[in-house]
Amino acid sequence: MRKGVLELCVLAVISDKEVYTSDIISSLKEAELLVVEGTVYPLLTRLKNEGLLKYKWEESTSGPPRKYFSLTDKGRDVFKTMHQNWVKLNQSVNRILKNKKI
Repeated sequence: MRKGVLELCVLAVISDKEVYTSDIISSLKEAELLVVEGTVYPLLTRLKNEGLLKYKWEESTSGPPRKYFSLTDKGRDVFKTMHQNWVKLNQSVNRILKNKKI
């Protein structure tokens, strides 16, 4: 389940603009989704190979060129569907957990 949630979150981070991998990792860490680079890089490669992401290289003023990711049209469609499914799932789980004591 965590894998799917991480995929949804990565697509969400990328959905607004082109982002560099370290920006993705920072956003995930800010949201307290503990991830390491070794988790994110293979996920980005898989999403790219599935046609959900594209990237472009940009020169950096402080080092080697950087790879910036953005969503493809297919990626936007998949993100929209995943987001809708997440909202429904979240509502269902919250109904079950409502008023339950831990």
